[in-house]
Amino acid sequence: MEKPSFKEAFWFWLKLGFISFGGPAGQIAIMHEFLVEKKKWISESRFLHALNYTMILPPGPEAQQLTTYTGWLLHGTRGGLVAGIFFVLPSMFILLGLSALYVTYGNIPWVYAMFEGLKPAVMAIVILALVKIGKKSLHTAFHFIVAGAAFVCMYFFDIPFPYVIIGALTLAFVARKLFPQLFKQTAAAQEQLAKDEVDYFINRSHFLPDAGFKTARVLNQVGIAALLWSVPIGLFYLLTSDFAFWKELSLFFTKAAFVTCGGAYAVLPYVAQVSVEKLQWLTELQMVDGLALGETTPGPLVMVLVFVGFMAGYNQFGGSLLMGSLGLFATTFFTFVPCFLFIFVGAPIIEKTRENQRVKQALTLVTAAVVGVILNLTIYLGKAILFPNKLALNQIDLVTLSWILVSFIAMYRFKVNMMIWIGASAVFGLLHYLLM
Repeated sequence: MEKPSFKEAFWFWLKLGFISFGGPAGQIAIMHEFLVEKKKWISESRFLHALNYTMILPPGPEAQQLTTYTGWLLHGTRGGLVAGIFFVLPSMFILLGLSALYVTYGNIPWVYAMFEGLKPAVMAIVILALVKIGKKSLHTAFHFIVAGAAFVCMYFFDIPFPYVIIGALTLAFVARKLFPQLFKQTAAAQEQLAKDEVDYFINRSHFLPDAGFKTARVLNQVGIAALLWSVPIGLFYLLTSDFAFWKELSLFFTKAAFVTCGGAYAVLPYVAQVSVEKLQWLTELQMVDGLALGETTPGPLVMVLVFVGFMAGYNQFGGSLLMGSLGLFATTFFTFVPCFLFIFVGAPIIEKTRENQRVKQALTLVTAAVVGVILNLTIYLGKAILFPNKLALNQIDLVTLSWILVSFIAMYRFKVNMMIWIGASAVFGLLHYLLM
């Protein structure tokens, strides 16, 4: 496999930004389908290695960081910037348009209906990813036990995601010392893993010459990030009449970016409590509507924060769409700058440890735990879309269930292009709304 051109990668990342529905599980599933299965830009082992790192890395949404990491592997810093920015940019502009329509005209039923059609298709994509990643990462009985334990911890005991990953890492280092035989793979499994590396541009034989920790590079990256962070603050001070508001917004969303460990569901309660009850930037009902908008648009669910930023600017300046838009742009910037910094600082270091046997074996257990996490997210998503009113067998949404089955068969059995099916599902949702 030859290295994809920067132009080819650019158009792919742009397209990904428009189809990245379904929260982290759905987005990782879509990336796996394209990057590993279709494009063959990155092998299964390297994809899972990157996924493991982003899963244990605070702060930021895992799918956005995985995209940035993959872009960096392909084309360095500019590749990581393009991949990460375009993962966010389409959803930012879609949310800007929907937010403006929301404050002007209220809820838009036909838009919600169109996105409702996407949910069962995303559900099928997540199930496909669960099957594929499970096949590739669960090599021993120990891996299956860890995956099952991760699922039980999250589903039945509501143990937060970061603690599950920390538990998997701790178990890996303890088990490696006491029971090293648990990590041994069969000869057949090792042979299959070797075959899986063939025909990929980035595989186990692909090494980066500048990998590892370099003090000068880290200091340079931190300095650039600090400079970029301070520029909007300076502009707000020089050009706006209400600097206190913009300073508060900037600091609040920077702080929020550092508590996104475990994804959007970890940070949303904090943001909702502070922005609604303390800062009074929006009402509780508007916060719920913003969550609905975030759930039905592409990009990471943490993009709900940009709706909060929009409403803050809009309400602070007497219903100004211009100030609302500025609030949305500022929120996006301050939410995602830390995500890029942690990837660009950490990725070269984690690449250097890729051949370290202890780290590799530990990360295999993280991968196994991730399978359990994806299973938990699959059931969580399935409950939300199949039982919208009440969790009871007679309350199941048969239309949604039917479309999940149709979607799974279409993409798994008949290999229908994912992009085409996502478009068909949006049309299905709209027609269902118009006819029913």
